[in-house]
Amino acid sequence: MVAICDTGPFNFQDPCVRASWSAIFPAVVVFALCVASLPTPRPLRRLFGIIKSPFEPYLTLHEAEALDNAFVEQDSESVVDFKVTEVVPLWRTVVFVFLGLLQTIFCLADGSFQLFNNPRDIWGGARPFLVAATWLYTVIRPIALPAAAVPFDLFAIYALQLCAGVLRLGGVLFDHGVMGSPLPSTFVIAALSANLVVIIVLLTVVLNMPFAIPSNRVKKSEIGLLVTPEDYTTLFGWITFSWVYPLVRRGRDTTLNEDDIWNLSPSFQSRPVFIKFSTITRSSLLRRLWAANSLDLLLDFFLTFTSVIFNYMGPFFLKKILDAIDLENPTPESRSKAYIYAFLAFLCSIFKAQADVQHLWFGRRACTHMRSELMAAIYDKALKRKDYSGIIDKDKQQEAADKKAADSSDAPAKTKKEKAKAEKDKAAKADDPKAGADVGKIVNLMAGDANRISQMVSGAYFIYGAPFEILIAGTFLYQLLGISAFAGFVVLLAGWPLNSFIARRSIRIQKGVLAARDKRMGVLNELIGAVKFIKFFAWEGRWIDRALDAREVEMKWMIKARINSVMFYLLWTCAPILVSIISFFAYVMQGKELTVSVAFTSIALFNMIRAPLNVIPAWIVQILQTGVSLKRIAVYLDEDEVTDQVSSLKIDRTTPHLPGGSDEEGLGLANASFKWNEVEEKADNKGKDKDKTASRPLSNFSTDSSTDVGSPTDEFPDHRFELRDINVMFPEGELSVITGPTASGKTALLMAMLGELTLLSGKIIMSKNPSRVDENGLMHAISYAAQSPWLRHQSIKDNILFGYPYDEERYNAVIQCCALLPDLEMLEDGDATEIGARGVSLSGGQKARVALARAVYARTKYVLLDDPLSAVDSHTSRFLYDRLLRGALLANRTVILVTHHVELVLPGAYYLVRMLDGRIDTQGTVKELRAQGVLDDITHDAAAETQEAPAVEETPSPALEDAQKDTGDIKKPRKLIKDEHREIGGVKWSIYKTYLKASSYWIWAFLGFLVLMNQLLGVSEKLWIKTWGEAYKDSNATNIHLSAFRVFASPEHESPMDGYLGTFHYMNNLQVTPLSNRGTFGIHWPSAIQHPLFYIGIYAAIGLANALASVLSITAQYTGALRASRILFKQLLITVVRATFRFHDTTPQGRMLNRFGKDIETIDSSLAGSLQAVNSSLAAFLASILTVAFIFPLFLIPASFIGFAYRELAIGYLNTGRDLRRMESNTRSPIFSDFGELLEGIVTVRAFSAEKRFLDGLHQKVDTTTKMWYSFWMTNRWLLLNFDALGALAVLITTLFSISSLTGAGYAGLCITSAMAFTTSVYWACRFWTALELDLNSVERIVEYLDLPQEPPAVIESNRVPAYWPSSSNQDSMIVVENLVIKYAPDLPAVLQDVSFTLKAGERVGLLGRTGSGKSTLAMSILRFVDPISGRILIDGIDISTIGIHDLRSRLTFIPQDATLFSGTLRDNLDPFGEHSDAECLDVLYRVQMMSPSAHPSQIGSREASASSSRAPSRPASTLGIEQEGATTDTASVATTDIDSKATISLDTQVSAGGTNFSQGQRQLIAMARALLRRSSIIVLDEATSSIDFATDSKIQTTIREEFTDSLLLTGESTLRTVIDYDRLIVLDKGQIVEFDTPMTLIQKEGGIFRDMCLKSGSFSELEASARAKAEGQGTQALVDVAST
Repeated sequence: MVAICDTGPFNFQDPCVRASWSAIFPAVVVFALCVASLPTPRPLRRLFGIIKSPFEPYLTLHEAEALDNAFVEQDSESVVDFKVTEVVPLWRTVVFVFLGLLQTIFCLADGSFQLFNNPRDIWGGARPFLVAATWLYTVIRPIALPAAAVPFDLFAIYALQLCAGVLRLGGVLFDHGVMGSPLPSTFVIAALSANLVVIIVLLTVVLNMPFAIPSNRVKKSEIGLLVTPEDYTTLFGWITFSWVYPLVRRGRDTTLNEDDIWNLSPSFQSRPVFIKFSTITRSSLLRRLWAANSLDLLLDFFLTFTSVIFNYMGPFFLKKILDAIDLENPTPESRSKAYIYAFLAFLCSIFKAQADVQHLWFGRRACTHMRSELMAAIYDKALKRKDYSGIIDKDKQQEAADKKAADSSDAPAKTKKEKAKAEKDKAAKADDPKAGADVGKIVNLMAGDANRISQMVSGAYFIYGAPFEILIAGTFLYQLLGISAFAGFVVLLAGWPLNSFIARRSIRIQKGVLAARDKRMGVLNELIGAVKFIKFFAWEGRWIDRALDAREVEMKWMIKARINSVMFYLLWTCAPILVSIISFFAYVMQGKELTVSVAFTSIALFNMIRAPLNVIPAWIVQILQTGVSLKRIAVYLDEDEVTDQVSSLKIDRTTPHLPGGSDEEGLGLANASFKWNEVEEKADNKGKDKDKTASRPLSNFSTDSSTDVGSPTDEFPDHRFELRDINVMFPEGELSVITGPTASGKTALLMAMLGELTLLSGKIIMSKNPSRVDENGLMHAISYAAQSPWLRHQSIKDNILFGYPYDEERYNAVIQCCALLPDLEMLEDGDATEIGARGVSLSGGQKARVALARAVYARTKYVLLDDPLSAVDSHTSRFLYDRLLRGALLANRTVILVTHHVELVLPGAYYLVRMLDGRIDTQGTVKELRAQGVLDDITHDAAAETQEAPAVEETPSPALEDAQKDTGDIKKPRKLIKDEHREIGGVKWSIYKTYLKASSYWIWAFLGFLVLMNQLLGVSEKLWIKTWGEAYKDSNATNIHLSAFRVFASPEHESPMDGYLGTFHYMNNLQVTPLSNRGTFGIHWPSAIQHPLFYIGIYAAIGLANALASVLSITAQYTGALRASRILFKQLLITVVRATFRFHDTTPQGRMLNRFGKDIETIDSSLAGSLQAVNSSLAAFLASILTVAFIFPLFLIPASFIGFAYRELAIGYLNTGRDLRRMESNTRSPIFSDFGELLEGIVTVRAFSAEKRFLDGLHQKVDTTTKMWYSFWMTNRWLLLNFDALGALAVLITTLFSISSLTGAGYAGLCITSAMAFTTSVYWACRFWTALELDLNSVERIVEYLDLPQEPPAVIESNRVPAYWPSSSNQDSMIVVENLVIKYAPDLPAVLQDVSFTLKAGERVGLLGRTGSGKSTLAMSILRFVDPISGRILIDGIDISTIGIHDLRSRLTFIPQDATLFSGTLRDNLDPFGEHSDAECLDVLYRVQMMSPSAHPSQIGSREASASSSRAPSRPASTLGIEQEGATTDTASVATTDIDSKATISLDTQVSAGGTNFSQGQRQLIAMARALLRRSSIIVLDEATSSIDFATDSKIQTTIREEFTDSLLLTGESTLRTVIDYDRLIVLDKGQIVEFDTPMTLIQKEGGIFRDMCLKSGSFSELEASARAKAEGQGTQALVDVAST
């Protein structure tokens, strides 16, 4: 430039410099564009590819639409071809070309004229030719590459030409007006003006071009309503973010609903984002995330830098303005320059606002993508990973083992040191992420960790911005203070080790917090899942304590985390203050004079450095914590998966199936051995040999309790189950039956065929390919009905259809054959009745039949049924056998049925397999086996009973019975589960009060005082600086406080996740400077030149006091927050646990867990910070208004207008944002409740090959919640941009005002800073207020649960029952029911009508009746789960409605149909309160056949030990003598199967959550053992032995007869054979007792309901004989009694 124009390149007063820049800059851009469009030479192509790859867009709009379209095409036939037609309007091309050509010709003419006129000034002539070349590009581009969407290259060139035009015209006018140069000719002025007009026209055209053209999938009329306008907005709409405004306008005056929010752009939708993400393969999860989001992150990075540069331009121009007006006698030139600088400062603020909005948008896009990618990846993994549900907590198992080892005397003694080291290593490793995550942890990964990672990304710009800011400020400081500037930085170096110690500690703590939170959620998951069972046994208190203990562990970690944060905060609040003090000290000690300008400028710079210095350490912690989350997710995503054979997601279905291909036909196992899935631990080679034993993989014992015969002395006394040497092929198109005793491996065999067990050797013969259909119209696929039916929270119909198309004829046939017709007729809403989560509203038998109907309805070739007959009565099993198993629906299908009812199904069976201890004991066609004579033994063993029970059935739960009322007209099905409640309007004062009260009013009063102190100290700091300045004799008050010039949206508009940091920056940036020139307080201060240290000392004292106040307020805030979260958690827990049955039936578990998870977490972490931030920002707002009013009253006039604009914007934002955040939390719940549901039923979902449909469902739910969340952030960006623009405007007005009216830089600076402080505080108050309302949304949701309908009080102190109650001595009337009437709701018909009866102590009474007859209601009312409308129930003379429910339930025993076990040891399950000795516990296990008598002869009393020899083994011996062969091959003999398999269960055996590592039969046996141990006088059984083989069942019945002789036994709908020898039977029908007498009397009663049941069961004569025997026995007993008296 010097060579061309003879002056410096930035001397813009020289016309040559102005003209050169105007020509060169656009030309360089055009040259770069041309070079970029050239083809790359081949050798460089690879290099360019590598460089270019991070800059490739991840997913463009049309690519996303195409991916989505392709996906939909696979699923449905009728799909529109996807295409985008770009029509470029001709007029637009004409405008571009015509005006560009005009400019080109004009420039060429100008250049020729210049050269002709002045041939020596070659550069003067060449310049217009350069400009012409630039314009020529804009002519060729629209013709060569016409674009319907925004051409960014043209936009850039036009924008540069605009700057050039303004520079040239402005320069001419400035020269004339200020310098007094003559104006050029009118023609030149006209030409320059016309040039500007042309450019503005062209820019207007470009600004009104859309970003993208809608494809044929988008209806143009829906853009802005259903379709987001974001993709199709114009460039102008994008720059101003005005596309968001319609949403804000809609939300300002009305409450928004889901339909009011437009859908996400396809490029943000979960499915296309995840499809693309799953194609990326990299070595680690972090790299995959980078590959997917690199462009957004890089743009975020560059734009952040741009923003920081513009941010520092503010102070730069301000200094220029003040220099310009701070002259003794300002010239017109200096004043004009001041105006120019004012406008430039305004432009910089606007550009900064624009850079901010754009970089935040890119950051938010990366964040949204990551969130969807991770959530979908976690869900997708859940669909593919091995099922670890039966796994037990290794830590607990290890603890138990360690304890045992410690107890045993021969354990080698460890030195103290070794022990301590081992403990320490263990503690450090304890909370590392482990594989084998349970449901609670997986839900946490999705809810917490995925969120934390995405949040980290959206705030990442703090990390890039901070070092850059420190660099800029450091450079300035060096110019001012020289080397002493860096003396202060020694503090930072000294503080670094402390900082890294705290950071390391914070990671350890973070792991601890997360692990503790996982454990706490695990306990709550178990508690809420089994809350009914806990109520049956009156164990609520014990479980509340258990949950509170887990919470206490978490709280301890949280307190550690808070202490750590306070240390951090202290370190980094004091550091910047110490830095400035030490720097000044060093400067003064060198004997230099600390002048006003040096002091103030450097203090301002130190203040500017303060924020980035605070950001860095906090973000280091944040990054490390995010690293922990990333590792947790990575460990989970690396867990073992099932094979392609099992998972339909892993098979590529696009390739057609060739006949005779490799797909294996049939279903079976070849030489296969299996074990239950367990987490294989990675070998850790670092350990010494001595640790080997501890780290060996632990056995995860089975759902079927048998042992690995090879290792009778296993290290841990836990049963380990394996299927060995299984060879079986099930005949095609026939019914095969699998039978065998309880826990012999029947379910395991089905699971093995489904590929859900770990294959040790051999192979599985199974292929699933739903696209193949055989000649019978059946798909090559499997349907499966599990033993514990897994039902979804949907209507009965949706559960049966399970996503398959509705075929009315087939559907009706299925309903008919599965005996569901009578049930549906009884339900008010028929098959539209909604089933609660886990099918709570159906009885056991109904659940089993709905699951059976689902398996039958699917047109699959293979049907696997796991014991569906055990849950239904004999009449129904006979019906199912005749109509379903032998009917048309299962014809030509390979049906594999596990059952104990061999005799019933044998006539229709073709093939039979009998299991024994994990091996196939017998198999073959029924014909062959009959010929060999083996069949009789098998049927004999199973024959205990095939025709099992009355025509009655199951216990519909209250929720169902209340739906049973007659309605004539068709109406909308009633929703069992209401939609989640959503608050409307602002947060109510009562919510604030609840929170303030929970966190203590005192703490908040103290915090208020500290806020005041902070403001006062801030003011005194400024006053002191002013005094200091005046103490220099040459006082010229340039007291400019630079820190307030940072345009207020400096990188803090999104405080980091911890909350407190954002507040902190904010507080540092808002210090208002009231200054005046009088001597402060009229005191004569010493000279600053002679006593600099005096001033430094007081400055330091004020700074440190300020820091102290901040630290104290943070500490108080944490104390309050922890107190509140402790109190609210406890209240919430107690209310939920003590809520009524009805509430638990109608509320999905996910909804409750969401309260305990996300909402409690908000109260734990961010709420107190938000409240404190609002207080501080409001205080600062008031302080700034007072200052402004005091110094510069005239500013209040523009301020009132600007304030009004702010208010309008803020109200729109607050109302819209509040609704969006509420909808976001409500739409988040279903993701987690459905996810929990899926994890429980994963085996069923995979068996049906339905994974893809579930993944689609997830994508929809994620999109719904993301659209709320994303829309919220977009309204936030809109607010930010508008506030920034308004703020810049306010500052501009003030600046112009002060330049024109005031003299003296001091006042000018003050006005400007006050204006800035005012706008900043308004913005922050608004931001923090929203954050606070969102956080209070969590309190709102918790408070909503604090007044749930509660059960009656647990204990009524004035009415405690005596210790012996209920006593069997009251022979005649143990239970008296008088005129009982029960309704479930006042508006529903009575379920029980006027029921009265009396039961005697020690009696055994059977309770029979059809579904819906009120059996379960009667049983429940005895336990007081339902209170009567009229009538009463007396137990042993006490009216149960007058005593506490804990007193009542703890004295009775109820054994429900689905026995629930809890995680812990077997002993914890039997005797949770430790009221019995080990011997008693072992005794009951032995009595219910869970253990063999020889297991613990020493502990079981001698009575049992001696009896054991005379007792028959509890299992039939092998029918084919396999055991004898086995004995030769295995080390231990298998002949005593019984003893071997049972000896492995001990009281220390670990039980997994829900008891999933025991088979269903075993769970019922344990529940029975529990009852035996409780020895209640009244025992209510509900179908309690349905899943147990008949041999064991008959033994248990014997046990019941022998053991419960003193107890009154009320048995609900058990098998007829069981109740036929009871003392009396109650038969209910339609809520009334129709028959009540001895079995003998009832069976002889002509036309009686009971007689009818017996006749239908098919074994009438046997039943009659039993009844007669019983009656005769009673008669004899009566005679004996009479004789004895």
